[in-house]
Amino acid sequence: MRLRVLAAMSGGVDSAVAAARAAEAGHDVTGVHLALSANPQSHRTGARGCCTIEDSRDARRAADVIGIPFYIWDMAERFQRDVVEDFVSEYAAGRTPNPCLRCNEKIKFEAVLDRALALGFDAVATGHHARLVDGVLSRSPDEGKDQSYVLGVLTREQLGHAMFPLGDSTKAQVRQEAARRGLMVADKPDSHDICFIADGDTRGFLERRLGTAPGPIVDASGEVVGSHEGAYGFTVGQRKGLHIDRPAPDGRPRYVLSIEPVSNTVTVGPRSALEVTTVEAVRPVWNGPVAAPYEPLVCTVQLRAHGEVYGCRVQVSGEQVHVALDTPATGVAAGQAAVFYLEDTVIGSATIAGAA
Repeated sequence: MRLRVLAAMSGGVDSAVAAARAAEAGHDVTGVHLALSANPQSHRTGARGCCTIEDSRDARRAADVIGIPFYIWDMAERFQRDVVEDFVSEYAAGRTPNPCLRCNEKIKFEAVLDRALALGFDAVATGHHARLVDGVLSRSPDEGKDQSYVLGVLTREQLGHAMFPLGDSTKAQVRQEAARRGLMVADKPDSHDICFIADGDTRGFLERRLGTAPGPIVDASGEVVGSHEGAYGFTVGQRKGLHIDRPAPDGRPRYVLSIEPVSNTVTVGPRSALEVTTVEAVRPVWNGPVAAPYEPLVCTVQLRAHGEVYGCRVQVSGEQVHVALDTPATGVAAGQAAVFYLEDTVIGSATIAGAA
């Protein structure tokens, strides 16, 4: 069936090949680049970011090669509000957000999809590495590039209007295809890190937004072992950059165990103290082939992007999601997503509120 497809083109190789495949499949494809920065840089810094003028030009050139119409949509104000400000406020509250996940949820598959449907498009195509069959989301065969985790927050309705043309391909295959198609982005480095922090200095970015807020670093007994300039500069499981005055009595490394924004206190301790066997989560989205599990459901869970997968039993109670892990997990941070799978199929997600 011929569909009207809006292809989101970041200027990278994945979105370019995704648009080309959608067009080759016989769909009526229009390319769109999302301008997410009010003052974009002219050029990328290595593989950092995806929102520069250079990227918009790369996207336009790819659309010309494919032979599809191309537009630029200004999403800077929405991106600032729903992604950047959310990122800052989450850190200020002692949580660790995932801005890529939030961008997919609020920008690509809410703001963009809503506009696309209003304009008469049937679907939005992106270059995500994930499989989508009959509205059911599954992992990519390229384990190292799988992006089903950051798409796990999408609703069934949003997935019903999504298209992931790269679903069955590895990254190596995508680059080879781009070269065959004459797309200049075939060898362009992948974007990584946080696109709106071009220099990669997250702590510096937050300090400029939130200012300095000196406070104590304490051990599990409450003894002060160091100080910091802002609790927002830490995340659970962090080992480096703690600036602790003296080593632990046993000489082993210390890790961030918790962040308390009200008292502005960071608690550190041994790696063993990071281990948790239960996770509590909120704001669930059930988007897979099974209904919300009001009885314990045996499945697997991924607790951070590209993180380890754990066997678990998940159960919904009211607005809460209780997750009992089969084996202990470490570095589980509030604010991250817990994405649930049956084998490789996503069944839902929720936002981590705490762990023990």
